[in-house]
Amino acid sequence: MSNVAEIKLGEKSVSLPIVVGTEGEHAIDIAKLRSQTGYITLDDGYGNTGSCESAITFIDGEKGILRYRGIPIEELAQKSTFIETAYLIIYGNLPNHQQLRQFSDLLTRHELLHEDMKFHFQGFPAKAHPMAILSSMINACGCFSPTLLETESIPDFDIQAARLISQVRTIASFSYRKSRGLPMNYPKPTYKYTANLLHMMFSSPYEEVELNPEVVKALDLIFLLHADHEQNCSTSTVRMVASSRANLFASCSAGVCALWGPLHGGANQAVLEMLGEIHQSGDDGTRFIAAAKDKSSGKRLMGFGHRVYKNHDPRAKIIKAQCDRVLDTLHINDPLLDIAKRLEEATLNDSYFVERKLYPNVDFYSGIIMRALGIPLEMFTVMFAIGRMPGWIANYKEIMEEKETRIYRPRQIYTGSTVRGYIPIEER
Repeated sequence: MSNVAEIKLGEKSVSLPIVVGTEGEHAIDIAKLRSQTGYITLDDGYGNTGSCESAITFIDGEKGILRYRGIPIEELAQKSTFIETAYLIIYGNLPNHQQLRQFSDLLTRHELLHEDMKFHFQGFPAKAHPMAILSSMINACGCFSPTLLETESIPDFDIQAARLISQVRTIASFSYRKSRGLPMNYPKPTYKYTANLLHMMFSSPYEEVELNPEVVKALDLIFLLHADHEQNCSTSTVRMVASSRANLFASCSAGVCALWGPLHGGANQAVLEMLGEIHQSGDDGTRFIAAAKDKSSGKRLMGFGHRVYKNHDPRAKIIKAQCDRVLDTLHINDPLLDIAKRLEEATLNDSYFVERKLYPNVDFYSGIIMRALGIPLEMFTVMFAIGRMPGWIANYKEIMEEKETRIYRPRQIYTGSTVRGYIPIEER
């Protein structure tokens, strides 16, 4: 195959380089298209545009493949932990014993927020959305590290990355406790990452929450499965902001805002809202399934199918097994979870959904697990943000280490008025 693509525009022909990724993906490098032809490309939503070259995550949506730094998600889910996987994503390789110990120690050393941060929490309304608090407080954390202003490099990167991964969990738990009018719980150095989050969220001042191993494992798995997912909306936002040489905390704060949108991070929340509507209507899911097959009904199954994965979501099969274990362990009697199981069974066996590949995705099962764990609906997207933080940090690191990276600046096709004169207000 030729290493150039020939594009003909009228009588003019231009040659553009072809870039080939390590997994055989092909792209046409159009960086000089406008300078050579006066044309730009138009790709609404960037659905067919590669915004960067990245060595972090590989997805094949047709085959249902997801790999972090080349390692299949199935292997990581079975053998690794969220923190070990976070190290892999950020630094490129699995850590040895010493590296993992040093990374874990950094997380523990930087898990506490500056005490002055308490006053920031007090300034939010009681019912402020946790994602608004999370984004604001991540930015505020950056103010307590003056070296972050040194944006020509990545000052103290190991420390700043550890601070962000560790403190995002502390911020999340503090925002949850504030929304409930509860005193804040400090992290315990003896607890591992995910167990510590559950402690900070659910322990009482004189009574520690029971840390069921299956519960801890389930939440850790949710974090691991969400740790990165290529150039999605929030990750692309982090790279966009980072390209301006904004600091790590500012860039990841922007990622939180992008993730907050219901079309992105709100998918697992939408699952529970759907289940609630079904229950309130007196349906056990049977009528809703029938309506979902009727395009004129306006009913849509949330948590089924995926924009990227055209066959199946590889994360769904992994998390389904843990979801079943959690529900069996906790013996929860919840009508919404009963409806969820009915929807799952129907869609996995009904030819209508099977033929259209509308299988339950990771959002369906993660929503069920978080409800079973007692995590409130408004905190679902916050949990997503905690899991996605390593991916955002790794993408930020790629941007800052790339010497040739320019500030992101997309073009547009102008469709407004052509030139016209100013009309005095008396004549309008």
